[in-house]
Amino acid sequence: MSTYIAVMAGGQGTRFWPESVNSKPKQYLKLIGEKSLLEQTLERFEGLVEVDKRFIITVEQQIKLVLENSGQIFNSQNLIIEPSGRNTAPCILLGIAQLLTSGAQDNDIVAIVPADHVILNKKGFQETLKLAIDHANINSEIVTIGIRPNFPHTGYGYIKKDSHDKNKVAKVEKFVEKPNLETAKEYVSSGEYYWNAGMFVSKLGTLLAEFERHAPEIFRYFTDLKNALKTKSHLAEIYNKIPKDSIDYAIMEKSQQVSIIEADFDWNDLGSWDALESVIEKTGGNINASSKDVIALNSQGNIIYAPGKLVSLVDINNLIIVSNEKNVLVLPKDKSQRVKEVVEILKGNQCFKDFL
Repeated sequence: MSTYIAVMAGGQGTRFWPESVNSKPKQYLKLIGEKSLLEQTLERFEGLVEVDKRFIITVEQQIKLVLENSGQIFNSQNLIIEPSGRNTAPCILLGIAQLLTSGAQDNDIVAIVPADHVILNKKGFQETLKLAIDHANINSEIVTIGIRPNFPHTGYGYIKKDSHDKNKVAKVEKFVEKPNLETAKEYVSSGEYYWNAGMFVSKLGTLLAEFERHAPEIFRYFTDLKNALKTKSHLAEIYNKIPKDSIDYAIMEKSQQVSIIEADFDWNDLGSWDALESVIEKTGGNINASSKDVIALNSQGNIIYAPGKLVSLVDINNLIIVSNEKNVLVLPKDKSQRVKEVVEILKGNQCFKDFL
């Protein structure tokens, strides 16, 4: 049995605008330290998955970015190019097709992870993955990694484990959509719900069997997909016929072969600028994410991202301040989600296209 990883890195998110833009999405930014989020994701598997068994799924426009951000810890031959964005279920089916064509077997394990999450505890991550791999191998189940919620977040989906299953890897009772605040509070207080981090581990054959059982309208294209992998135009033709759907809707919410393991590590999906506060230590009462230096006079609780710049603050508190070559963004920390409103304005005005 061999273990592979498939890193999903084709996202176009702009929640970190103006630093995250169409030409350079979040997974390629150096938000935490000197390495991009993609490179940190790959490094997390050092000693666990061989370089030649690491695959990255992305889109044509991001090929150069992937290669620039993967260095010696990824084999460029293992780049999987998604012809168009069709959500995670077709993306994963494409990944399985490529892995099997590249020499993987049905009984081999694949860990499927996003490219843009922050996990600082590498040791805990690997220990959790090892348990998930062992369980997936022995039981032929899909093992999802759940994050113990520490507050009632309304922006994540949740997973409820089987309360009667006391094992370290427990059966999943159900997946639930993003809740309202009151429901989220109930989930957290029950102790039986986890944040859905979109990471899971499975035998390739198990995943394919669940596609065939629960998403036949997607699975019916699998053979054609495999046969088309070497011809770009043919692959696009087949891929664009596959119905768009998420892996949660297509399989995870329907399958009886899903278990959950609680993450023994920290986790943050960095959904907005204010999330940096939970992964970067304060200096002088402020978060200096990437600036050359910060002078803060009677200023506390600010988040500053201004690569190469000296930033001076006087009598201001709890702001997000972002500056790059083209843009300056300033907003209250508790209004961080409103960045998407700015992005929508930019998208709606042709005059602003160079700022996206």
